[in-house]
Amino acid sequence: MNARRPVLDRLPATAGLPALAIPAADLERARELAVRHGMAREREVDLADPVITWVERFAAEADRPAVRDRTRVLSYAELAAEARRIAALLAAAGVEPGTVVGVGGARCATVVAAFLAIELIGALYVPADETWPAARVRDVLAQAEAPVLLTVDTGATAPALLDGAAEAGCRVVRAEGAAGCAPWAGPPLLDAPDRPRYVLFTSGSTGRPKGAVVEHQGMLNHLHAKIVDLGLTGADVVAQTAPLGFDISVWQMLCPLLVGGRVDVIGDETGHDPVAFARAVDGQGITVVELVPTLVGHLLDDLAGAAGPGPAGSLGGLRWMIATGEELPAELARRWLAAVPHARLLNAYGPTECSDDVTHHTVTAGDLDLLRLPIGGPVVNARLYVLREEDGRWTACDVGEDGELFVGGVCVGRGYLGDHDRTREAFYQDPFGDSPTGRLYRTGDAVRLLPAGAGGEDRPTLQYLGRVDRQVKISGVRMELGEIEAVLQRHPDVRAAAVVVHEYGSRRGGGSADSV
Repeated sequence: MNARRPVLDRLPATAGLPALAIPAADLERARELAVRHGMAREREVDLADPVITWVERFAAEADRPAVRDRTRVLSYAELAAEARRIAALLAAAGVEPGTVVGVGGARCATVVAAFLAIELIGALYVPADETWPAARVRDVLAQAEAPVLLTVDTGATAPALLDGAAEAGCRVVRAEGAAGCAPWAGPPLLDAPDRPRYVLFTSGSTGRPKGAVVEHQGMLNHLHAKIVDLGLTGADVVAQTAPLGFDISVWQMLCPLLVGGRVDVIGDETGHDPVAFARAVDGQGITVVELVPTLVGHLLDDLAGAAGPGPAGSLGGLRWMIATGEELPAELARRWLAAVPHARLLNAYGPTECSDDVTHHTVTAGDLDLLRLPIGGPVVNARLYVLREEDGRWTACDVGEDGELFVGGVCVGRGYLGDHDRTREAFYQDPFGDSPTGRLYRTGDAVRLLPAGAGGEDRPTLQYLGRVDRQVKISGVRMELGEIEAVLQRHPDVRAAAVVVHEYGSRRGGGSADSV
């Protein structure tokens, strides 16, 4: 097995990040505006105990179902025991604290146990989805320098996973082999809140994926943010619908375990069939679902089109629908509020680099007259700043002004694994005062701070405007292409819209004009 370097050796120190070019007066103004408008939300949560500690605590107090997939149900005690056996298997395979472990296959109960096992031995989790081509698997495992790919399938492993692991020089270990292992003993080796916890690879503009490293404290803070804002309890059942390579899969499979609830793993055969999915929600008592808006629309279409009384499922027990990953159109929100009024609709926004969602907004009828729905305010312990760059300097934006969103607080991750240059393009030293991480993340997203009373909120909220690189000037006027698209999509006969800018020469010659 080739030598693998600890993750911390492949990340720049916070002191090595660039300083944000912001004058002292604007620095103080940005800090003051964030507090005044509720963009800095502090709340004490438990960021010390690993998830496995919570699982074993519930197992000891009153064992109950923890994870269900299409083949089995694991209680909290069974989940903890399986995690400790897998930890023993990985330790025997040479996995050391601070290195990365690949987990490959379909989402299932074993993935949850594997995540906890990796936590026990102080390593980092990186997923390799069974649908990926071999080249993607190779790139992810090679960049992560993972010594082991743990496959979780009970049957044959996808050939692309095996081929990609072989090309990356990564040893394949089957999770089934843990059945004969004695449980790993001792406390979790993940012993500090700022230790890196997982790596998720996002698409890069160069074609080379970027491995965003999230800390243990950032991950746990996001889990608690969901618990706080959704009011999660031991009675809740969260559907795990996201592919393993998506950041939302992490909270879906872990968050219920902090409150004594249950994770229900939904496979693609059900998740891609809206009628079957609705029936699963009803039949399995699922209370929380998260989907991209496109799939929310398909679900509403199929529910409306099914014949007979309660044909596809009433979603009667659903408490929350969370929309994420794409902009949530106001018209789709209107349809949801009319069709499923008992289930609240949460508009969530956040980058992988900041431990997933950094804003939440509960959509109400008062929001529907807005051109674009708010993304809300910060989750607990996130700090949000709206800044605009002028002549190489950043200035603070107030209510009604457009700017770029920066994120601070405990949620900010470590950067991109093994890629110092791209890390320094997006991560800065946090200039705004005491910070748990000392880092500030530049999202590249344009936002506007709406005043209290705009929409359904009695406090200021953020409105997403699109990527800053889609902002254009036409005849000297700054325009957001996403806003034009939003206007077009309000027409009932328009399902999707895309706006681009073309340059053309003036018919009179001697110059050019811009046109949409």
